[in-house]
Amino acid sequence: MTQRSKSRSAARLAAVQALYQQEMEGTPLARLLKEFHDYRLGATVEDVEFAEAEVDFFDDVVSGINKRRAEIDALIEGKLAKGWSLDRLDRPQKQILRAGTYELLARADVPVAAIIGEYIDVADAFYDKREKGFVNGMLDAIAKDVRG
Repeated sequence: MTQRSKSRSAARLAAVQALYQQEMEGTPLARLLKEFHDYRLGATVEDVEFAEAEVDFFDDVVSGINKRRAEIDALIEGKLAKGWSLDRLDRPQKQILRAGTYELLARADVPVAAIIGEYIDVADAFYDKREKGFVNGMLDAIAKDVRG
């Protein structure tokens, strides 16, 4: 894995964490980005060293989701089983799907397989096999709509 792909992987995981924090605490975007820049990205917190993250990529994902949340959420809800809504999803899972969907929509520079694989890896930090399969299936279905 190249240094750039490691720093992007770290940025994706941090983006999901930031979005989760924002949903739980209602942190305004500017303060959220500053907090992650100052204390989380590439930092050591309580003896845990966070990987050096690609800050511009992190900012793009978090800010892009904030700008396009309604569009992103509609795409995700359109792929959920009948009777399911975004509100029924686990909070981390919702943020993983939002981040992956944003990249599929807005980051044409990143191949579909790379996006899906990366967010399956992020899901692995939170969940077991079944949830990773759900993330894979959802992002794959969304990719077919937005990337053809």
